[in-house]
Amino acid sequence: MANTMQFDLVSPERSLASLEATAVQIPGADGDMTAMPDHAPTITTLRPGVLTVEATDGASQYAVTGGFAEISAEGTSVLAEKAMPVAEVTAADMDALIAQASDAAANATPEAKDAADKTVADLEALRAALNV
Repeated sequence: MANTMQFDLVSPERSLASLEATAVQIPGADGDMTAMPDHAPTITTLRPGVLTVEATDGASQYAVTGGFAEISAEGTSVLAEKAMPVAEVTAADMDALIAQASDAAANATPEAKDAADKTVADLEALRAALNV
C-alpha cells in the first residue's frame, strides 16, 4: 500500500495545490469523505465547505463552494467552482457568495428551490466554520 497519493486542486481562477498527500477530507454533496492512497475509484460532487489536505509536511485547508472530486488509487483531483486558502477568505468574500446564492434561491424555479436553499445554508455554515 502506498503512503501518499497525488493531490491536485484547481479552480477557474488558478491552480491552488499540486502535491503528495496522505489524506484529503472532502465536503461531498452526499456527506463528508476522506480520500486516501489506494482508495476505490469514486467521483463525487462538492458542497460548500472546507477541504483539508494532509501531507507529510503538514495540513492545509481550502474553502470550496462546489465542484467535483475524482478519486482513484493513485490520487485525488478536485475541480472547484471557487476555491481559496482558508487564510485568504474574508467576511466580504462570504457576504458576496451568500448574497449571490440568496438571490439565486429567491429566483429559483419550484423544482430547484430546495437545492438553492441548501446552497445558501451550506455557505452560511461555511462562514460559521471559518469564523469570518
